[in-house]
Amino acid sequence: MRYGMRMKIIPHGAAQEVTGSCHEIQVEGAKGTVRILLDCGMFQGRRQEAVAKNSTFHFDPKAIDAVVLSHAHIDHVGRIPLLYKQGYRGPVYCTYATKDLADVMLQDSGYIQEKDEEYFRKHLKASMLPSKGPLYTQQDATDCMKIFQGRTYNEWFDVAPGIRAKLLDAGHIVGATMVVLEITENGKTHTVGFSGDLGRNMLPIIRDPAPMPPVQALICESTYGNRKHEDIASAKHMLQEVVVRTAERGGKVLIPAFSLERTQEIVYDLHMLWNAREIPAVPIYIDSPLATRVTEVFMKHPECYDKEMYEQFLSKARNPFQFSLVKYTQSVEESKALNDMHGPMVIMAGSGMCEAGRIRHHLRNNIEDSRCTVLGVGYMAQHTLGRRLFDPEQTHVKIFDRMYAKKAEMVHIDVYSSHADMTDLDAYITGIDTLGTLVLVHGEIDQMEPLAERIRKVKKKLQIVLPTMQTEIDL
Repeated sequence: MRYGMRMKIIPHGAAQEVTGSCHEIQVEGAKGTVRILLDCGMFQGRRQEAVAKNSTFHFDPKAIDAVVLSHAHIDHVGRIPLLYKQGYRGPVYCTYATKDLADVMLQDSGYIQEKDEEYFRKHLKASMLPSKGPLYTQQDATDCMKIFQGRTYNEWFDVAPGIRAKLLDAGHIVGATMVVLEITENGKTHTVGFSGDLGRNMLPIIRDPAPMPPVQALICESTYGNRKHEDIASAKHMLQEVVVRTAERGGKVLIPAFSLERTQEIVYDLHMLWNAREIPAVPIYIDSPLATRVTEVFMKHPECYDKEMYEQFLSKARNPFQFSLVKYTQSVEESKALNDMHGPMVIMAGSGMCEAGRIRHHLRNNIEDSRCTVLGVGYMAQHTLGRRLFDPEQTHVKIFDRMYAKKAEMVHIDVYSSHADMTDLDAYITGIDTLGTLVLVHGEIDQMEPLAERIRKVKKKLQIVLPTMQTEIDL
């Protein structure tokens, strides 16, 4: 670029895929090179591929100057303990809600990796990749929290010499942000925006996304770049139908749900349905210690809620995520006991893509029972158990080390997605008049390409890049 500055964007993850969000902003100026990471998330999918991707950075962690974090989902925050373990000691900037949630999420991630390592070494050693142990431990997760620094929405702060940032409400999950970077060299300022995971309007708990201000370059997610969501108002009705239908059969509704945001959204809607007496009095088990801890964090951050949510519950000191039917399990013994209980009931457990957590055990014990329903309520990435569960062409799925027939009813409600759909993304991108470069990330290629084609028809001079991993994009 002119004025003695060169700027690059280098995706180290979520490049033509949906997990592993990690994007480097590299600025070469008169005083040297500054390197900033936007997110540092974990890859999910085929186990051996994910292990290989997660264990390797394509940069020196010690050379990074700062990390700006969009939100606390594991595919955006999950490798920060490894970054710290390998020598990174710069700051991790995020909202205060994200900081609290990351503490909980990373502790759980460290625990899962310790337990998975233990299980695979014991039962599936022949298929293990050579390793020196888990990617990181619970202690590593605790240690890295020392470098997290909370920031408020809509206030500028210095990230590195000549670079400042502002966090805007992304409307995705509690604490989630979009990021605006201002990079100044020789009196000239250049602006880069990062969508993080862009949310939707009218979600039941959190505020709507803010507009992206004028920026010259935008790194934008494209998860649903070629798909429309149904009206969010229909989600509650669809949930009600599944619960009623399964209860009439005497079965269990198994809901693989991310413990962060999705679980709280489903519990909130079940609360509303029970208040209206639109579902039967079936027990609802939140079988996730993580979800319990996340829910406690939610209650600490009313600054993230929309007005209706606040007025209905928090202003009256009521908990929107607790009512008479709901029971939060804690111990492994409580979780195992659910397998010996007869339906009807609802069991919600992580993880959302069925790649870890207690949901795999509930699936193993109930997927061949035709009275039961497996209810998907979120995005399932390629090569995950969740994607295979809801693929109608697959009649059997492998859970742990055994194949199981899919005899339970399989229902996927896409309405609950907290990602912007194609209509939202089109309006978001085309609304930025100053945009010169668009970098599409966090999407599979069949979603990215149609989005790029639509945007090109509106903004004919816009440079649009669909990068692969390690592509260097000069600005």
